[in-house]
Amino acid sequence: VIDATSLGWDTRVKGFVACFAIGCLCSLLGSCLLWVPKKGLTLFAVFYTLGNIASIGSTLFLMGPMKQLKRMFEPTRLIATVVMLVSI
Repeated sequence: VIDATSLGWDTRVKGFVACFAIGCLCSLLGSCLLWVPKKGLTLFAVFYTLGNIASIGSTLFLMGPMKQLKRMFEPTRLIATVVMLVSI
């Protein structure tokens, strides 16, 4: 059962690259849309936030969700995690 639900290493790397590329693209698009009159700030906030979430989510492919969450909430990383989540 465990083998049927886990991803192979090559699939994990492809998922990481795709998700990270989408995150970078959204962040870049958000930065470009900042200069659109009247709606620019809203578009920037939406696309930049989606880009950050996608980029952070890309690491879930490499480490796995539970290991990622455990490492994010370690005592030495807790403050950085809280600040990052609040800023999103």
